[in-house]
Amino acid sequence: MTTARDLMITAIDESPNGSIAQGELSLALAGAELVDLLAAGTITLDDDVIVPSPDALTPGGTPPFDEPLLTRAAMALRRHKPYESVEDWLWRRGRDLAAAYAAALAAEDQLTRQHRRRRPGRAGKVVVADSADHRSAQNRWTAQEPVLVALATMAGALDKDRATPVDPAGGPVGTILAAVDDAATELEAVRRRRAIEQAAYDNVWRAP
Repeated sequence: MTTARDLMITAIDESPNGSIAQGELSLALAGAELVDLLAAGTITLDDDVIVPSPDALTPGGTPPFDEPLLTRAAMALRRHKPYESVEDWLWRRGRDLAAAYAAALAAEDQLTRQHRRRRPGRAGKVVVADSADHRSAQNRWTAQEPVLVALATMAGALDKDRATPVDPAGGPVGTILAAVDDAATELEAVRRRRAIEQAAYDNVWRAP
């Protein structure tokens, strides 16, 4: 299990009404991948710049992980100078990443739909099937691991008032979390600005 995979499972479990903003979740998943690559020694951070380990710089030198998507993340690292910043990684790697993790879980038969008793003809909420992976993610969530809670909050799966505070100055992991938070805030600001612009445009056409 990886932080990103646990985050995806947690987001499905905790998201209100079975929905969550895919953009913020994708950014948080990309950040979770960095946390795991950092823990594995595949990368280090030089301030906010991602520096691959010497092994990662050689063809075939990056060992595969049990999680295929984390292996892809390792292989997607920029392996030549100038190296990539955490922010740039989040936007590049995070593109449609939530859909990729959802597809991976579905391919493993880890996802199912709840049956609606009152509306049998309507599809229910997508939920994670009972499995060892699901229980492992639930255990981390129940333990309120600060990094997982912080990422879930940034992804919109948990109200910020319920989150365990994580010091953004807390070393390389803190740098990653701070970058995810900034990117998610920026994405939300762009979404709101576009909504306002669209509303103004619609009002022009509705005016008598």
